[in-house]
Amino acid sequence: MLNNEQILTWMKIYQEKISQNKQTLSDLDDVIGDGDHGNNMDRGMTAVISDLESKKPNNITESFKLIAMALMSKVGGASGPLYGTAFLEMGKTSKDSQDIAELIAAGAKGIAKRGGASMGDKTMLDVWLPVADEIRHESLTNEKIDGFVELTKNMQAKKGRASYLGERSIGHIDPGAESTGMLFKSLLESMK
Repeated sequence: MLNNEQILTWMKIYQEKISQNKQTLSDLDDVIGDGDHGNNMDRGMTAVISDLESKKPNNITESFKLIAMALMSKVGGASGPLYGTAFLEMGKTSKDSQDIAELIAAGAKGIAKRGGASMGDKTMLDVWLPVADEIRHESLTNEKIDGFVELTKNMQAKKGRASYLGERSIGHIDPGAESTGMLFKSLLESMK
């Protein structure tokens, strides 16, 4: 069960992780993308925190919608619409359920639909889907999150800019999977 205070704490921890690791994210993206993932996510998360603190949403549905809109408007490339869609779907689902596993699963479905991706396509979805399952079984750990992110290293990209590289995309962690790993590590931290 999530409340607004927990969402704000989650997003603040995430913003800090993104800020501290924006160069790492951009370096990962430099190899198989266009090199701007870290800076884009940092800009987006700065806007998320600003909006959550200034607009003071009344409930978690409003919080998720604010997060979605900030990410869609401030994060360039595919990541803004994908993360934004995930949080929009979480917001829609939160009208009926505050169960975190259901919310994450709804976010994952939104990403799959928006990006046309499946498990194994070397995208953020390769972290979202198994995380939703682990949360459902109350077995999510930082080590498992790291494992899901690491699995993208040996995948060949089938979606996004990295897919143009074909087999040359193998051997590199997907930047969206890396930032997603940070998102869910932040969630775990916020739930302590």
